[in-house]
Amino acid sequence: MPRPFVAYLRVYEPLSALDSPLAEKVHKALESGSLSRAEAGDRERELWLRSQLARPPRLLPGERSDGRAAPDAPFEVMTISPAEVPANEGAVVGPGPLVCPVDLRPRAAAALVGFLATSTPVLREAALSFGPETVRSRASAVMAELTAGAVHVISTTWTVPLPWFALVDPDSRRIVLAPRDDPERQVSWRVAMADARSRVARALTVVKKTIGDEGPAKVLADTGRWLEHFHPHSAVELDYGGLVQLVDDKDLLEDTSAQDVNAIVDALETGDAEEVALRYEVLREFWGELARRERHG
Repeated sequence: MPRPFVAYLRVYEPLSALDSPLAEKVHKALESGSLSRAEAGDRERELWLRSQLARPPRLLPGERSDGRAAPDAPFEVMTISPAEVPANEGAVVGPGPLVCPVDLRPRAAAALVGFLATSTPVLREAALSFGPETVRSRASAVMAELTAGAVHVISTTWTVPLPWFALVDPDSRRIVLAPRDDPERQVSWRVAMADARSRVARALTVVKKTIGDEGPAKVLADTGRWLEHFHPHSAVELDYGGLVQLVDDKDLLEDTSAQDVNAIVDALETGDAEEVALRYEVLREFWGELARRERHG
């Protein structure tokens, strides 16, 4: 079975910077072994399907039928070393290990709240086993339990929001051209938190001045606020996740999305409309192909 077609933006914090009770849960999870990047998508799908196939069905992964967190609910953590994170001079990362709680239950809760806000009544009735008010109340309660006030992982299906590329240095791309069905196949970038914050702040200033407050500027503003929830010596990872199954080796190697988005920010700042249009057309062609795959299966 293919991995979920999901891309991720993750934050890895220094373990020593975490407060209780999150630190205690992370320490316990590390004793059992961390979750690898290659395993993340399949593990999330497994836990979600397990919750929906339970009888009676659960609203969220890792909970009892009455909505309380199950005492034996899985708590997954991913780890990386500070040595694996490129950083500009003056940007501090660590000390290690750097840890990223997967936060599946609150992430699922946030997704449900978003679904309630955007779906039609007919779709909500067909998709949910609980009434909207019950779903909203229980999901909001789970999100309120987050120690840091934000999940460590945000994800999107079938695409990567283009403003996310403004966070990373295009030259720091990690690419592994394993076979398409090999979970080691990857495209990702890592960046020091200080550098990510600086890059997103600069991009937001340029975009707001030239394009306005909506669209890309809103994504940049939301992303910047999210990053502020975490320790300044953390690391950020942009990972294509399961999307690499949809793209052949040649197109992955020739993908210039990070370069294009950063070049667009530069061109907006200097008023080079021709360069903006050229770079946007390259992005539209690459990501438009993935959008067509989503529409046509």
